[in-house]
Amino acid sequence: MILIVDLCYKPRSLSRYEFVDPIAGIVRRTGSMYEIVHFTELTGDLIEKAGGIILCGTALKDDFFAERINLFSWIEDLNKPILGICAGMQVVAAVFGGGIVPQPKIGLEKIEITRETDLLGPPRGIEGYHLHNYGVTLPPGFDLVAGRPGEVEAFKHSERPIYGIIFHPEVRNRWVVERFVIL
Repeated sequence: MILIVDLCYKPRSLSRYEFVDPIAGIVRRTGSMYEIVHFTELTGDLIEKAGGIILCGTALKDDFFAERINLFSWIEDLNKPILGICAGMQVVAAVFGGGIVPQPKIGLEKIEITRETDLLGPPRGIEGYHLHNYGVTLPPGFDLVAGRPGEVEAFKHSERPIYGIIFHPEVRNRWVVERFVIL
């Protein structure tokens, strides 16, 4: 079962339709089971049951999750596949000692994948859709896999299957979520 975590400012907000439900649709089309839960309603049982966890994005001005990073401390000790998308990447970075930094970007942008991973595949250029006011600094123990220092597009934990991407795969790169499901 894939646990899809809604990071929007409140449970069942209108933003869920834009940032969470499309991810659930991609997972559903792979034939995988999933459960959607708001980050304030997470339980240890749900986390334990999950085969993988996706932390979804939020609306541009929704950074309520960032005021509650302590609610995500469970990520540090978890040895399951995790994919942080946009706001989810910011959560992963903050939990592991990276920073959340101003980096507004909206629209399609070229993304340079610089290091091969199971999630993004071999080095090459792709286009990705950005919708964010903040980016991240690379946390200790993570490898830059797309972008460059100062503009991190994607990272991966050096030993564990924990990934972060700043772009929105539900808009342009559904294959990223599909690949994550089979990790």
